[in-house]
Amino acid sequence: MTLSRPNQQASLIATLAIVSLLALAGCGSSGDNATTSEPPPTVTVALDWTPNTNHIGVYVAQQLGYYKDAKINVKALPYADTPPETLVARGRADFGFGYQAGVAYARASGLDVLQVFASIAKPQYAIGVNAGDKSIKSPKDLDGKIYAGFGTPDEGPALKYVIRKDGGSGNFRTITLNTAAYEAVYSKKADFTIPATTWEGVQAKLLGKPLRYFQFSDYGFPIQYSSLIESSGAYLKSNGRTARRFLSATQRGYEYANSHPLQAAEILLKANPQTLKDPQLVRESAKLLAAGRYYQGASDAIGPVDESVWNNYGNFLYDSKLLTGKDGKPLTARPNWSTFFTNDYLGN
Repeated sequence: MTLSRPNQQASLIATLAIVSLLALAGCGSSGDNATTSEPPPTVTVALDWTPNTNHIGVYVAQQLGYYKDAKINVKALPYADTPPETLVARGRADFGFGYQAGVAYARASGLDVLQVFASIAKPQYAIGVNAGDKSIKSPKDLDGKIYAGFGTPDEGPALKYVIRKDGGSGNFRTITLNTAAYEAVYSKKADFTIPATTWEGVQAKLLGKPLRYFQFSDYGFPIQYSSLIESSGAYLKSNGRTARRFLSATQRGYEYANSHPLQAAEILLKANPQTLKDPQLVRESAKLLAAGRYYQGASDAIGPVDESVWNNYGNFLYDSKLLTGKDGKPLTARPNWSTFFTNDYLGN
């Protein structure tokens, strides 16, 4: 399941602070047609929530000088009410963090946005129940229970898919609570929710309120990208060399986080002292992402987008009539999923 914690991805921090700007000094090209006397170009990246370990590669690349080596400046735009997909499509951000369903919804409706990097390749979201609730042994036991959700359109269909695959009817009650959903399950005011096992799941364990999980893929549900980096066709066409330098340096950042999770966690903590108040959560999350091979795709590479993931999950969204066109009506023709992503800007 892929969720955007309005929008995604994934923190229980209630207060949004201004994210530190990732500005780097350096010499070099200011764009694809620049001279060496001009300043390096600035690349803007819109965050999809308060800083967390999904964003760790960008902070590592900044702190370790990978962006400076690439002769670019990088500026992180703090999360606000406007989804990153909209900011990217309107040219207000060069890149953004998002999730696969978000890209699919936006592009189907006519927005110029596509995935350019798989920052997290392994599904992070699972159906979570209170670990002490012995009445729920498998997804079919969720029939008639209360789901604490987040209001994204793909939640219900994905849950029904899994419950029915397990032999249930897929009938349950939904209450939309956003980030309060986790506390509702902890306090047994709701029976199940969809946490990110690499963040909320870690936090629940640290709080002494562990969750038990049912993995979507165990019931035949297609894998999807729960966190990704997106851009627009217009930006990529006009700034191809800069895009390649940004993605190459970012890829190095995630590779470092994969090999050195605790050091990467300290970098993330140092960059965001006002928003990341629980160092143990950040460290344990970073360790889990690396140990669980969440960054690595099917070929063990970090960054490339797998076409099969788009084909399978995209078809689920289309078949569930969750994708609407510019007129607000469900699409009547299956999209060409290869236009929803590109790997052309990975590598030098």
